[in-house]
Amino acid sequence: MFKGQPKGLFALALANTGERFGYYTMLAVFALFLRANFGLEAGVAGAIYSTFLGLVYFMPLIGGIMADKFGYGKMVTIGIFVMFAGYLLLSLPLGSDTIAMIGMLAALLFISVGTGLFKGNLQVMVGNLYDDPKYASKRDAAFSIFYMAINVGALFAPTAAVEIKQWAETSLGFSPNDAYHFSFAVACVALIVSMGIYYVFRPSFRHVEGGKIKSSEGEAAAVELSPAETRQRIIALCLVFAVVIFFWMAFHQNGLTLTYFADEFNVKSSEGAQSMLFSVWNLVLVVIGVYALFSLFQSDTKKGRIISGVVVAAVIGVLCYKYLRLNGSIAVSAPIFQQFNPFYVVALTPVSMAIFSLLARKGKEPSAPRKIAYGMMVAAAGFAIMAIGSIGLPTPDAQEAARNAGEELQLVSSNWLISTYLVLTFAELLLSPMGISFVSKVAPPKYKGMMMGGWFVATAIGNLLVAVGGFLWGNIPLWLVWTVFIILCLLSAVFMFAMMKKLENATTTNA
Repeated sequence: MFKGQPKGLFALALANTGERFGYYTMLAVFALFLRANFGLEAGVAGAIYSTFLGLVYFMPLIGGIMADKFGYGKMVTIGIFVMFAGYLLLSLPLGSDTIAMIGMLAALLFISVGTGLFKGNLQVMVGNLYDDPKYASKRDAAFSIFYMAINVGALFAPTAAVEIKQWAETSLGFSPNDAYHFSFAVACVALIVSMGIYYVFRPSFRHVEGGKIKSSEGEAAAVELSPAETRQRIIALCLVFAVVIFFWMAFHQNGLTLTYFADEFNVKSSEGAQSMLFSVWNLVLVVIGVYALFSLFQSDTKKGRIISGVVVAAVIGVLCYKYLRLNGSIAVSAPIFQQFNPFYVVALTPVSMAIFSLLARKGKEPSAPRKIAYGMMVAAAGFAIMAIGSIGLPTPDAQEAARNAGEELQLVSSNWLISTYLVLTFAELLLSPMGISFVSKVAPPKYKGMMMGGWFVATAIGNLLVAVGGFLWGNIPLWLVWTVFIILCLLSAVFMFAMMKKLENATTTNA
């Protein structure tokens, strides 16, 4: 999995891990903060949330165009400092008046611009490492590793957001609204760590910062495309962009309607084996066990297999010990569910890579466009779980009325959300890292920054459409809310299969 990769991959991945940890810590509580601090309706809070997500993913287009002209590394550096200014402003407890609202919106703008300069160009630099023929065959695996590193940061984010907020309330005496700002301040610390990693290990990837890539033999690694080939590739990329709009519209309901569902319809406690899933440290143990298990079968030495076996046994032993010591139930908060998606990504990435590696050896590995189409079908299945679990539940408005009247609420098991996040993660692994790899491979060399920006613009449009879920959240049956996303994902998959020949041809033209 990690063998034979360039050192620059790990440096760039770790720098991105710190930045993503801060971003997802802030995002885990942001929608709830908007409603609690400013008293906003669900739809209005959803509009601000989705607009921010849209800007975060639209700005990489501008950042990519600038990087194509001025260099990727320079834009990444500027982006880190602009993001830091935004998170610092957001971490200030300014209250809930008009000035506080203006300050919050200004912070979001800084974060969006900084992310636009940082995120896409960092990924272009990763792709540039694999323009060297020495590493070209490892491109898909590299982006799976890179994507896994993003989710290592995201895995700890919900717990960090909840714990730091609770600590500010109980230990420092801050009000619940002011305590949210401590969660936002985590992002400032995370960015400092990212800056340190980036500059300490810069020599390992400095050769790809300016966009002039050289192979291991020191010769320029350029690909000349005719105007017709360039046009064919851009059209293929735009077709993929059109599909991923609807994936992200559906997937990023995790921070909006799925969080609303967790807050309003999910049981507030957990016990038994299920309660162990709400501890991030238990999830980390599972991840360690999964990777040790793979090492057990893949290690080239007897010593390596023995060490891996001991680690697997230790993980099982610790988890069994913790299970036997369980006593009573634990409280379950809405934001904590957002840890399941990154946990699944980190734990399942080696499984995904092993499956595709096996298929590749047999000559049966699906193309990147085909994986994306399958991902849309799997995403539809994820929302089907939510639709089934929501049958018989009242509308959100009716649930709120019952709460205000002091009546007994209709709540469901946490297993519905836990299962949904699992299936949606399978969809994400088929679509997101493969999509990014596809863009880095197919994009015409002189438009790499712009095309990677195009991927994020598609994501931005999808994030803007996330607000649809917020506006549906009210007097509409819950099963119907989820069915909207099922239909969109299935239609996108059908479109993708219809365009498959054109997409697969683009990957073989001088690629």
